[in-house]
Amino acid sequence: MTLAVCTDNEGYEAALELRRVYVVAPPKANDPEGYLRIIDESCEDYLYAAKGFEIIELPNMEAGT
Repeated sequence: MTLAVCTDNEGYEAALELRRVYVVAPPKANDPEGYLRIIDESCEDYLYAAKGFEIIELPNMEAGT
């Protein structure tokens, strides 16, 4: 699963919260370059400019460790 932190929500304040972590959905074949499919506050995936997000990686936490 790919995750991204919103670093710029200008123009999308109702759909995106600044500094919130969002799930990045897999791209579709016709998605334009430089955009990410973000599952936003509506629980649907929409295209947003990638420059407004920072991709993050979390450590893999296994049960019992």
